[in-house]
Amino acid sequence: MTTPSRTTATPPPAAPKAPGARPVRRKLSLARILLIVAGALILLSAVRILTGADQLTSTGQISASLGLAVPIGLAGLAGLWSERAGVVNIGLEGMMILGTFGAGWIGWQTSPWLGLLAGVAFGVLGGLLHAVVTVTFGVDHIVSGVAINLLALGVTQYLAKVFFNSGEALTKGGNPKQSPPVDSIPDVTVPGLSDGLTSLADRHWFLVSDLAGILGGLVTNVSVLTVFAVLLFVGSWWLLWRTAFGLRLRSCGENPVAAESLGVNVYAHKYAAVAVSGGLAGLGGAFLATVPSHIYLEGQTGGRGYIGLAAMIFGNWRPGGLAMGAGLFGFSDALQLRNGGETVHALLLLLVVLLVLLAVWKAYRKAVVQAAASAVVALLILVWYLLTDTVPEDFVGATPYVVTLLVLSLSAQRLRMPKADGMRYRRGQGT
Repeated sequence: MTTPSRTTATPPPAAPKAPGARPVRRKLSLARILLIVAGALILLSAVRILTGADQLTSTGQISASLGLAVPIGLAGLAGLWSERAGVVNIGLEGMMILGTFGAGWIGWQTSPWLGLLAGVAFGVLGGLLHAVVTVTFGVDHIVSGVAINLLALGVTQYLAKVFFNSGEALTKGGNPKQSPPVDSIPDVTVPGLSDGLTSLADRHWFLVSDLAGILGGLVTNVSVLTVFAVLLFVGSWWLLWRTAFGLRLRSCGENPVAAESLGVNVYAHKYAAVAVSGGLAGLGGAFLATVPSHIYLEGQTGGRGYIGLAAMIFGNWRPGGLAMGAGLFGFSDALQLRNGGETVHALLLLLVVLLVLLAVWKAYRKAVVQAAASAVVALLILVWYLLTDTVPEDFVGATPYVVTLLVLSLSAQRLRMPKADGMRYRRGQGT
C-alpha cells in the first residue's frame, strides 16, 4: 500500500526589477532623526572640548544663529510653497529686497508692525508678477525669477533715492542707500529659565553645558517675529499636508493634468501659492529691516534668498528638513560674524570627522571612488588644521556659502522634487 506523497507549495518567483529602477528609500522615522541629532550634539561637544572653542554652543551663539536663520527659513518656506505648486521661484531674492524696502519705508513713518505688513504686501506684489508671467503667459520660470531679482534691485534703488534723500527722511538719518531708523520689535526672554541655562552653559561641562547653551539660546532675547516664523512653519506643514486645500495644491506640482481632471482649478492654486511665496519672502526681508538692523539698507539681503532655496532643497521640499537646513546656515553665519577665524578653525576638525564617517559609509556601500575622495579630502583638511591656528578672514566670510555647497553636494542623492516643478502648464492640455 502506497501513501500519497505530500507536495509542498513553492512560492512564486519574485518579479524582476525593471532595468534602471531605483531602490525605494525609507523615510526617516522620528526615532532616527532624534538619534542623528543626539549624535551630532555629542560630536559637536567633543570638538568643543578638544579645541577649547567654547563659543560653539554658547547661549549667545545659539541666539544669534536663531536670528540669522529666520530670514533664510522664511525664504526657503516661500520657495516650498511655490515649488509644491509647480512654480520655480528664483525671484525670492528680489521679493526679499522688496520686503526690506517696504518695511523700511512704511516702518519709520508709522510703526514697525505696519512696516512688516508693508514688507509682506511688497513681497506679494513681486509674487503676483511672477505668477502672471509664468502661469498665465508661460514664460520660463528661471528667466522670470532672474528678471524679478534685477527689477526689484533697480526699483528699490530708485525709490530709496526719491524717498530717503530729501525732506524729513534726510533729517532723520536717511540717505540714498538707507532709510531712517525703524522702532524695534519687542523680544521675549523666559525669566529664571534663561539665567539658569546660561549659568549651566558657562560651566563648559561635556554635553550638559552644550545642551543648556542650545536651550538657553532658544529662550533668551527671542524676537516676537521669530516666534511667529516658527508658527508659520507649523501652520504651513499642517495646511499643505493635512488639509484638502494642501492636497490639491501639491497635486498641481505633481501632475496638474490629473488634478484638472478631478476638478481642481490649477491656475487659482498656482496663483495662491506664488502669492503666499512672495508674502513669506517679503516677510523675511522685513525681518532684516526691523529686527537686527532697524533700517532698510541697500544690499541688505546678502543672497539670503538663494541660501533659502538651498535650505529648501536640503530639506527635500519639506518644512522640517527646511528648518534644519536654515538652522545650519544660520549657525555658520553667526559663527563667522561673532567669533572670527579661531572658532571657524575648530570646525575644520568637525569637518574631518564628518568626512571620515562619510568615507566609511561609502566604503560600506561599495562606492570605492567616493570613499577614497572623502578620505583624501579629510586628510588634507586635517593637515590644514594641524599646521594652522586660525582661518584666513576671507575664508571666514565665505563660511555660510561653503557650508551651502557642502550640504547640497552631500544631500543631492536623496532629493525628490515635485514632478511637474518648473513645467509649463496650459488649461485643457490633457484633453
